[in-house]
Amino acid sequence: MNITFIFFLGLIVALIGVIPPGLLNMTAAKISLKEGHARGIMFSIGVCFIVFVQTYIAAIFARYLSNHAEVIDVLQRVAFVIFVLITIYYLFIAKKQTKTHIQPQIRSKHSRFFQGVFLSSINVFPIPFQAYITITLASFGWLDFSTTSIISYVSGAGMGTFVMLYVYIFFFDKIKNDAITSQKSMNFIIGIITGVISIVTLVNIIKEL
Repeated sequence: MNITFIFFLGLIVALIGVIPPGLLNMTAAKISLKEGHARGIMFSIGVCFIVFVQTYIAAIFARYLSNHAEVIDVLQRVAFVIFVLITIYYLFIAKKQTKTHIQPQIRSKHSRFFQGVFLSSINVFPIPFQAYITITLASFGWLDFSTTSIISYVSGAGMGTFVMLYVYIFFFDKIKNDAITSQKSMNFIIGIITGVISIVTLVNIIKEL
């Protein structure tokens, strides 16, 4: 298996996952605007460190699941329900809630790094997402679960996350007034993405019946 290809698979999946405006990329952009690019990058490095760990855990979990098809069937149905609930939340419920602004007061570069670590740690959604994606890629024959392949994929995921955060840091001041950065648009984009994943999951469940 070509490790360069696997690396770019991880990079592309991570890029897609971080494109919608969310807590991590918007925080990185705001820190950059208020305190300079260096602190925004330190925050992003902290985020990517946890993404690397989370993706590795997801890949190991996926490797276990690949040897237990009966568990995959159960988790696939659970994942479908979860993604449907998330879709409903972001499309119909979240838009009614008032957005609260939290202005962090931490100033040092090291503190920004650990803030990135903390905020990324409490965002556990990447683990089931990456586990599901990894199993799907393996089913297409694009990825195997050897140590080299896993490390390549995980490295790509970490780099993809950093690239997208970097884009937000250096271009947010140009798009900050655009509609895409609004809370309503953010919720809509996330809802659409999880809705698509729900449909794909449902199709796979139906095929296996």
